[in-house]
Amino acid sequence: MTTNTNDTQTVLVTSATGKTGRRVAGLLADRGVTVRAGSRSGTTRFDWEDVSTWAPALRGADAAYVNYYPDLAAPGAVEAMRVLGELAVANGVRRLTLLSGRGEPEAVQAEEALRASGAELTVVRASFFAQNFTEGALAEGVAEGVVAFPAGDTAEPFIHADDLAEVIVETLAGDGHAGLVHEVTGPRLLTFAEVAAEVSRASGREVTYVPMSEGEYASLLQRFGLPEPDARWLSALFSMLLDGHNASVTDGVKRVLGREPRDFTAFATEAWRGTAA
Repeated sequence: MTTNTNDTQTVLVTSATGKTGRRVAGLLADRGVTVRAGSRSGTTRFDWEDVSTWAPALRGADAAYVNYYPDLAAPGAVEAMRVLGELAVANGVRRLTLLSGRGEPEAVQAEEALRASGAELTVVRASFFAQNFTEGALAEGVAEGVVAFPAGDTAEPFIHADDLAEVIVETLAGDGHAGLVHEVTGPRLLTFAEVAAEVSRASGREVTYVPMSEGEYASLLQRFGLPEPDARWLSALFSMLLDGHNASVTDGVKRVLGREPRDFTAFATEAWRGTAA
């Protein structure tokens, strides 16, 4: 077991049942940290839509992992971060790590609102998760052999969620990260068509990428039951993120963890191990 390297004893993990939250909670526990797994229905109740749950969850914690739902670029996120920061400081939480989106101008405003609280803040800006194809919104399409998304032929440096979780844990339980912004990506760029080819090879069945326009994707989301305003906002966000401005890799994972990030091929091989024909 890796031991804790500072005096952080108790950490609140918000959205603790999500892709990153459950990984962060597990890794923190491995380091001997007491974890409060915050969720809407868990023992530690924390609901982003119910501000009355925030202070009780924060009270007495030394640090918190802040993973805002639905996204830091969403309407209301700036105010939510302002309130959360004030409550964190008022309740004795001295260290915060915020998961943010890479290349999201609106998310930067939310970062600044949280930073204004005066708590020790570390920001981790991440690229798209490789696990979006196995655990996220794209998983159902992958299972059906089609990845439909408004990405065109733009390349993205997909990051393994385990790498991201390790970086986050290091900022919470390690030293020297207060005030820093870590931008983390995978080791190489892949288009969504190249991702589909990787998944096809790993799974032994054909998976095809189908590019969509922003409007087409919004209509698709509405057919799956998302309200029209939310569908249009989410589709516009993806189109903005995948307009090419994020098509570069960083050394963020190596700078924090001292090793290279996991490659998408290794992720795909592990994710679909035993499923190939």
